[in-house]
Amino acid sequence: MKINHYESVVIVNATLEDDQIDATFGRILELIKSNGGEVTEVDKWGRKRLAYPIQKSKSGYYTVFRFIAPREVIAKLERAYRLDESIIRYLTIVLDKNAIEYGLKAAEIKEAENVTNSDKTENDESNNNESKE
Repeated sequence: MKINHYESVVIVNATLEDDQIDATFGRILELIKSNGGEVTEVDKWGRKRLAYPIQKSKSGYYTVFRFIAPREVIAKLERAYRLDESIIRYLTIVLDKNAIEYGLKAAEIKEAENVTNSDKTENDESNNNESKE
């Protein structure tokens, strides 16, 4: 059983309530985990205007799932995508080693920025407290 790194972009109908959208994503995550996969990252892009209408929808809620899973999971996952009426488009790709390395570097940079921003926020708060005294 070969395990690969995958990236799956899912567009959900944006007219749904946030709870319904989250429930759809929860079902996707559960399907991946229950079939031996491990979700490494979920990147929610939010509501975006579509370039052209898809199933009479002019906007969609974009989300990117990055995960590690056996090959067999993809057939089950894409079947679930086709059967779910709230999903209007999807695309799943296998990541090559260059894409995996790029993703790791991007995650490290993002983490470093978060640490820097949190340190800056703490310093600003301490400076504000000192100036008040």
